Amino acid sequence: MTAPVFLVESLAHVRAGGTVTVDGPEGRHAVSVRRLRVGEEVVLTDGQGTGAYGTVAAAEGKDRLTVAVAELRTEEAPDPTITVVQALPKGDRGELAVETMTETGVDAIVPWPAARCVTQWKGERAAKALGKWRATAREAGKQSRRLTFPEVADPLSTKQVAALLADADFAAVLHEEGSAPLATAELPATGRIVLVVGPEGGVSPEELVLFAEAGAKPYRLGRTVLRTSTAGTAATALLLGRTGRWS
Repeated sequence: MTAPVFLVESLAHVRAGGTVTVDGPEGRHAVSVRRLRVGEEVVLTDGQGTGAYGTVAAAEGKDRLTVAVAELRTEEAPDPTITVVQALPKGDRGELAVETMTETGVDAIVPWPAARCVTQWKGERAAKALGKWRATAREAGKQSRRLTFPEVADPLSTKQVAALLADADFAAVLHEEGSAPLATAELPATGRIVLVVGPEGGVSPEELVLFAEAGAKPYRLGRTVLRTSTAGTAATALLLGRTGRWS
């Protein structure tokens, strides 16, 4: 079984042969929940691509872990990157989408209050919901042993999403009526791929026109129609395989 991953604020001054103290919520989880003991292997990451691999040197109290660092590793930046613009699902299915996309390997997630979204983020609810998405990405990043966690951006309006699509090296809208399959789309070898996942009610005709003007054509995934909370995960997996990032 691979070593558990814990998030630290920074590893900038950490060196092999040194120690790192983990306290607060992460330390409490390591000591009181995981009950790690001296000698067990752990990985510390800043979520930005760097990992410190080592063993537990001491576990004190209920929330203080000291790790002896044996090795530092840095992941290469992913290329091409995959960003999913995710329409806001109902209930807790938004966190489900973020969790599974993170576990799969998505690089960035952009919340999108599409015209046909039943859920709309406003005021305090918006800040709370966004906080849940970001917390979910962090926890899923640790669970899936990632060193680079996906960015969960601030919500974008439809016009802002169109601008994001126009700046991409490949842009697509996942749509059940798309004439071309995403599995055969011509993909760039490098750069940024941006996918739009619409709400349960579908992307509106006006949104489709705006996105098409930005260079994002509609593509279908397969013969079945996926829910908005699972479509991004399936598409991410497909593209990770096709671009060689899963090779």
